[in-house]
Amino acid sequence: MLKVLFELFLLYMLYKLIFDFIIPIYNTTKQVKQKVNEMQRNVNEQMNRQERNEFNATTKEPASKPKGDDYIEFEEVK
Repeated sequence: MLKVLFELFLLYMLYKLIFDFIIPIYNTTKQVKQKVNEMQRNVNEQMNRQERNEFNATTKEPASKPKGDDYIEFEEVK
């Protein structure tokens, strides 16, 4: 009788360990991994957008420079 009670107690403790400790830790770890992957994806997308914007900014043709004839000298008036 005592042996059966002891085995039931051990089974109960094993049940509590699995369902109150191991499974919640597993689920939390899974959620954290998903969030980290999502954040990395977002950062990569932002970096790619920024690189495209910088690339587009550098490939645009520069504004035409004024020719030497268009320059007006400035004299300070006292």
